[in-house]
Amino acid sequence: MQPYYYIPFAFFGVVILLGAVFTVKQQTAAIVERFGKFSRISHAGLRFKIPLIERIAGRLSLKIQQLDVIIETKTLDDVFVRLKVSVQYKVIKEKVYEAFYKLDYPHDQITSYVFDVVRAEVPKMKLDDVFVRKDDIAIAVKAELNEAMMTYGYDIIKTLVTDIDPDAQVKEAMNRINASEREKIAAQFEGDAARILIVEKAKAEAESKRLQGQGIADQRREIARGLEESVEVLNKVGINSQEASALIVVTQHYDTLQSIGQETNSNLILLPNSPQAGSNMLNDMVASFTASNQIGEAMKNAKNNKKEE
Repeated sequence: MQPYYYIPFAFFGVVILLGAVFTVKQQTAAIVERFGKFSRISHAGLRFKIPLIERIAGRLSLKIQQLDVIIETKTLDDVFVRLKVSVQYKVIKEKVYEAFYKLDYPHDQITSYVFDVVRAEVPKMKLDDVFVRKDDIAIAVKAELNEAMMTYGYDIIKTLVTDIDPDAQVKEAMNRINASEREKIAAQFEGDAARILIVEKAKAEAESKRLQGQGIADQRREIARGLEESVEVLNKVGINSQEASALIVVTQHYDTLQSIGQETNSNLILLPNSPQAGSNMLNDMVASFTASNQIGEAMKNAKNNKKEE
């Protein structure tokens, strides 16, 4: 037999050999069938099958996958809102058979359950509560999916409500409400600041007046002490208290005139003002002190006589 007669047999042998060997990638499971009936599940690595008798029916990824589901529903306060729910799931390694043979379209099944749960939960909440309790919605979806999909060999890892999108007019109204609230708070803070400024200014003015009054009191106290010392000095040279007081007042009068004369732009006018003004003031004050002493003595004598009677 000529050598070229063996070529078809060699080619057929190579085809058979290639058909007997296959590889499975990491985190993947291959389903092998024999004459259309399930035979086994092959995992990652180099695998073998019987050529022409066994075939690879399909492969399933064991990686975590994500499905985004967008649902439109109505809230308790009759606001239409669109929610985006992200479902993370994977095929359970021990349940590849159920995942491959019991469920043809897992995405459709998961989507149906998500729609069912969200449309049952959201209509119980007002729009503001949907934003606040989005985690509750995600937990409810996960609980429902886990219970249903576990039978089909799928494990729900996590569910997330990743977006809440109300109608455009509703969002505009919410923004206006938020802006109004912020303006109200800003006005309150401005009012509080103005009130604090007024109170602090009043306190500062009160403190200034108190210190000013204290200064005036101290000044008058020192003036009185100086006058007392001046009277004592004059008394030592034979001038009585009335005359000394009158003399001090006249001296202060002339000191005031001297001080006014030193001011070039002063518009002060003293009336009456004459060369005899100082002498007249001194005589009037002495007479006034004398009359005051006489009246005081008369009142004292009258009081003593009344007591003796």
